[in-house]
Amino acid sequence: MNLKQLEAFVLVAEGKSFSGAAKEMYLTQPTVSAHIAALERELNTKLFVRNTKEVRLSEEGRTLLGYARQMVEIEKKIEEIFAESEEEKRHCITIAASTIPSQYLLPGILKTFSKKYPKEQFKIMQMDSAKVVEWVANHGVDIGFTGTVLEKKYCRYIPFYQDELVIITANNEKFSELQKQEGNYSWVSEEPVIMREEGSGTRKEVEKQLKKIGIQPEALSIVASMENQETIKQSVRNGVGISFISRLAVEEEERDKKVLVFPFPKENGGRNINILYNREFRLSRASERFIKVVKEIYGLSAKKK
Repeated sequence: MNLKQLEAFVLVAEGKSFSGAAKEMYLTQPTVSAHIAALERELNTKLFVRNTKEVRLSEEGRTLLGYARQMVEIEKKIEEIFAESEEEKRHCITIAASTIPSQYLLPGILKTFSKKYPKEQFKIMQMDSAKVVEWVANHGVDIGFTGTVLEKKYCRYIPFYQDELVIITANNEKFSELQKQEGNYSWVSEEPVIMREEGSGTRKEVEKQLKKIGIQPEALSIVASMENQETIKQSVRNGVGISFISRLAVEEEERDKKVLVFPFPKENGGRNINILYNREFRLSRASERFIKVVKEIYGLSAKKK
């Protein structure tokens, strides 16, 4: 037997779930099942009683659980003692992040993580959501941050922040009057529009939101596609067109009345900002710690993964 098998056994026993243990260990469910099967073969016994509704310990499983917990705790203590080894010091966590999480969420996360683990290093790359997912899927980076979910083999997404998309316009009399017409969005399709670039998570989510309020994206009068958030905001202020943006990106301009903000209907909901990784590759210890810190900051439990 090995420690990974015992760790899998303890997590399945405590959570009564193979899928929950897989998420906790950053492994696939079949891998966890294989760990348990190997342990049962070596001990020549059944450790769990399984049916369609639940997973519970057998009598032999209950006997093993106390010893397994002790061994897992010893393993954790050893890891803590040697966490500052030269190998850990040299590891650089590589992160690909789309615009919104990169500019408005990641700096705070890095501050908290660096305070807790001051010797860790990072390499941060900003790109659109489609490229983030591609890099994670190809194991080009350890961790990704994206504002949309793109189905890609081996990518596991953990939503950790609820973002709100809004419509922004120039602050003038025309749009001030429109702000008084709560629930009226018919004017959106009549205005020149500045959109984010193709591949942007914000753009994909905006198109979903527009359809929910009865506006087809292809009916928009798009005058420009832009990648840079500041350029978009300045263009809106100067009357080039209206745009759609994360409220995170426009908080200062809204407060200073440099632009007007029109929220989408609350029942449409926002969008999740996700952290993702490739579940087919074992995460480094530093990357595991980083994901754990993100979940701690945003109050996520294992069940919310």
